[in-house]
Amino acid sequence: MIKINNKISTPKYQQIVFSIERAISQGELKKGDQIPSINSIKEAQSLSRDTVLMAFNDLKSRGVIQSVVGKGYYVSSENIRVKQKVFLLFDELNSFKEDLYNAFIKNLNDSIEVDIYFHHFNYRVFNNIIENNIGNYNHYIIMPANLKGTEKTLKRLPNDRVYILDQMPAALKHYSGIYQNFEKDICTNLEKAISYIRKYQKLLLIFSSEKQPLGMREGFIKFCEKHIIPYEVLDSIKDKTIEKGDLYIVPDDKQLLQLIKKMKSMKFFLADDIGIISYNDTLLKEIVEGGITTISTNFTAMGKRLAEMIQNNQHTNIENENRLIIRNSL
Repeated sequence: MIKINNKISTPKYQQIVFSIERAISQGELKKGDQIPSINSIKEAQSLSRDTVLMAFNDLKSRGVIQSVVGKGYYVSSENIRVKQKVFLLFDELNSFKEDLYNAFIKNLNDSIEVDIYFHHFNYRVFNNIIENNIGNYNHYIIMPANLKGTEKTLKRLPNDRVYILDQMPAALKHYSGIYQNFEKDICTNLEKAISYIRKYQKLLLIFSSEKQPLGMREGFIKFCEKHIIPYEVLDSIKDKTIEKGDLYIVPDDKQLLQLIKKMKSMKFFLADDIGIISYNDTLLKEIVEGGITTISTNFTAMGKRLAEMIQNNQHTNIENENRLIIRNSL
């Protein structure tokens, strides 16, 4: 099954890969079949163990074979067209993350396969998902959110296979990735809206320390103190009595809807009585209440650029663009 030609320039590990791919394409090997062991190939072809292991790792990372502890390697997929497998770990799925994902998938070629996972802001889940997939993928795209200790888990992966997405904690800055500069972005965009903000009495940030980027809160406080604007940081709108002259910055969409509901129950008028700035633009925010002002990055651009980095094996750090969209809520 394994054929090695010492007279050609193709690396020997690659010849092992081609031999197993050929056996699968010709029907000699089918899903679930065991393939020859590392030692048997090593001895039969007078190769080093590392050479054979390199070939097996290539096939494993593409999902063609899998290892079973104590038993050996088995064919896990007959789809040998897949040349690269990508591990994609999101914090959660929402409308704008879906835009990112769709743009990423759309701009990849057909030889790249993507598996998506979610950690839901739970470090234990984050750690277990990565631990269970070490060595199974060519690239690992990680959205760490603001989880603590992620650098310990990511140390188990090869540096050149890891890409960080959206939030870039200081401990992960040595990895490649595309990120938002939340502290700078909120400061810059609030500066653009300063003439609107001055019309209100108080600026309030609804901030969940479990989900929202810490830089967002730091940038918010820095802006308010620079311009001597009364401010408050709340973890929820639930128990807050809203007052005329309040301007709310609301990163979470559920909190946004609760705020609008409270505003209506008190017969306050949007913009005149209560101001709102939301995060991450969606079609709904263009329409609801005549339009909600947003601070938003371009998730479609992020997904497209990420696909280019993976396909071209680029290793760099890119700060994704961010903008303020003024609408009826100011």
